[in-house]
Amino acid sequence: MERVGIRELRQQLAAQVRRAEHGERLVITVGGRPVAQLGPVGAGAGEVTLDDLTARGLVLPARRRDQPDAEFVLPMWAGTRIDQLLREVRGR
Repeated sequence: MERVGIRELRQQLAAQVRRAEHGERLVITVGGRPVAQLGPVGAGAGEVTLDDLTARGLVLPARRRDQPDAEFVLPMWAGTRIDQLLREVRGR
């Protein structure tokens, strides 16, 4: 789901509405904070995404935008302390 700032939405409203008409869902942000969605009528019925929860104020968005690779696997044993694991991963 793509994020679109309110300023960009105002400048390109017709183009963004056409994108929604073709099935895309856009999250509208104000000051970098998600506040609304623009999408096709009836889109995503029953689907709740993290962006939906953030827009409703039920969760806070991550401060950092970088994400680990999907291929990144970190084996963990039962009883492993998270703080020790993070130190090991970060190389400290």
